[in-house]
Amino acid sequence: MIIIFLGAPGAGKGTQAEVLQERLSMLHISSGNMLRDHTRRGTELGKIASGYMSRNELVPDDLIIEMIIDRLAAPDAERGVLLDGFPRTLPQAEALEAALNLRGKMVNAALYINVDDGVLIDRLSGRLTCRNCGHVYHQIFAPPKVEGICDFCGSELYQREDDTRESAIKRLSVYFNQTLPMIEYYRERSMLCEVNGDQPIDKVTEDLMVCLR
Repeated sequence: MIIIFLGAPGAGKGTQAEVLQERLSMLHISSGNMLRDHTRRGTELGKIASGYMSRNELVPDDLIIEMIIDRLAAPDAERGVLLDGFPRTLPQAEALEAALNLRGKMVNAALYINVDDGVLIDRLSGRLTCRNCGHVYHQIFAPPKVEGICDFCGSELYQREDDTRESAIKRLSVYFNQTLPMIEYYRERSMLCEVNGDQPIDKVTEDLMVCLR
């Protein structure tokens, strides 16, 4: 199975993907982590992607899709994949579908975690990110065990410029303008399952599991 996680920044996609990864024994692929991994390993794809990132340009969709297709071919992806962070727009969704179809694969479900705008802004404005592994914390809702230090790799945590309240509002505006057509795209194909993300983590997880039954 190939399952896509949809939801605004701060909706909890990464958290739920990690939980479902354990429950379903599936591979969690984060497009952001995947880009960082290719760049760190110095792969050919990573070198091309780093060139765009060094110029503060968006990495082209076809390059990210190539990375995803490459990852899907790995042995640890045989039991299924939870795709987090891609696609983000309707053209990306269409391009991903075309690339998968050429390989006899398809998206089986699109899980949409819907959260109220006000709650999203509160969540985003307190986020902390690990400089090394990219794991995300929150100053109030999910603080690290040791202040300023990542629980997983021991690296420094920092607050990105786009995690301020003003930036959060702008990010959400851009997200919804880009993503609403994609949500309808998967809804029209009977792939979409929407859950209320403004609940305790374990309740959101249970609702997502119901979607996959």
